Amino acid sequence: MKVTESDALKHRQLQYEGYLQRVSAEQREYAEVCGSPKMTETDSTNTNKQTEGLLERILSRDNLNRAYKQVKRNRGAGGIDGMQVEELLHFLKEHKNELVQSIRDGKYRPKPVRRVEIPKENGKTRKLGIPTVVDRLIQQAICQILSPIFEKQFSDNSFGFRPKRRAHDALKRCQTNITEGYKYVVDMDLEKYFDTVNQSKLIQILSETIKDGRVISLIHKFLRAGVMIGGIFEDSPKGVPQGGPLSPLLGNIMLNECDHELERRGHRFVRYADDLLIFCKSRKAASRTLKHILPYIEGKLFLRVNREKTQTAYVTKVKYLGYSFYIYKGEGRLRIHPKSVRKFKDKIREITGRSNGMGIEARKIRLNQVVRGWMHYFKLADAKTLIQSLDEWIRARIRMATWKRWKKIGTRFENLKRLGIKEEQAWMWANTRKGYWRTAHSPILSRALSNKRFKGAGYLSLMECYAAK
Repeated sequence: MKVTESDALKHRQLQYEGYLQRVSAEQREYAEVCGSPKMTETDSTNTNKQTEGLLERILSRDNLNRAYKQVKRNRGAGGIDGMQVEELLHFLKEHKNELVQSIRDGKYRPKPVRRVEIPKENGKTRKLGIPTVVDRLIQQAICQILSPIFEKQFSDNSFGFRPKRRAHDALKRCQTNITEGYKYVVDMDLEKYFDTVNQSKLIQILSETIKDGRVISLIHKFLRAGVMIGGIFEDSPKGVPQGGPLSPLLGNIMLNECDHELERRGHRFVRYADDLLIFCKSRKAASRTLKHILPYIEGKLFLRVNREKTQTAYVTKVKYLGYSFYIYKGEGRLRIHPKSVRKFKDKIREITGRSNGMGIEARKIRLNQVVRGWMHYFKLADAKTLIQSLDEWIRARIRMATWKRWKKIGTRFENLKRLGIKEEQAWMWANTRKGYWRTAHSPILSRALSNKRFKGAGYLSLMECYAAK
């Protein structure tokens, strides 16, 4: 009997539905014991108390079509069922009606997310949870309806993962606060924020705005879907898995409570996702603010504050969104933080190294992407001298990579002559015993592989991007 592609996809879906039913039966007692009595799904999502038809708007044809286009645009890896974004359209053509009906009936069960760990600068890892493409579609459809509703509630001091707001806006607000005399900050670090969100508190907050219990129930199912790690299922009684379209919105909804509390107390602050700075006029005021806000964050929102990293400091001593601050003639100004420079140089080393397997053209394309993107992000900084030195360093890295690629004495000799170096000097440098990095800085190679030649070959310079800001 021939098995069609659609049959195979459906079989994969059914396999995991059966798997989750078994897991659900095994863990029902655990969920009932560990769940908050005030915030169980039954209590907070009674479908008899629906007052708004949000679910119908989420499942409307136009909204699902928009969600599909966005998921396709975002691309990304598949989840635990192996389905890729390219397969989603075929699946929807075959099973869209069944999928929509199962959500309407409250029978849909999201699949566990696939655990992926991304290395961080400090050597630790950031845990991501990759939902299946079908779950990503549903999450995206939910976000498209809920975002405009919650946007009206969000603070003007919040900038992360919001339409028409970005990191540059947050940094400019910081500059304004500094210029107006708020030169001390509470630099708040929420420990593993997305991994420690109290789901019961989040459901309570959602329920205050969303009166369609079916939508609350669906979101709760996504929160409790669990994680697959190396083929082993783990429950998810807390946290909001990073990696799906829903997590940034839910993160903002939770921290919006903190925003409003800070506003009620009359504080100046800037928040980008879970990166929070509270601005004060003195060190004493900053210490007092930290002391008084900690009980609210930990006692009311049930979030964990990293006491080691949370600090009160003069504003020039903190790193925020990759930048650092300084004050010139009373005005708040921006610099590129040294850690951001180190991270950038590590990336350039990786691209210009010999072990990455890149050809000349691929290396140039990738290098230009990194240079353009990095400079676009850090264009607010006063960094002309730094950028000029980085440009020189990048050119030296390209010269070194080129010198390594030439390898043999004969190849080096011919290439140096072709690039305008006199025969005697070309032969001398082709036979040099100096190291690659020293040779890259030599006057001969700088003349043969000049900045003008790099520009003509299509290499971007940081200074050109910076000047065009």
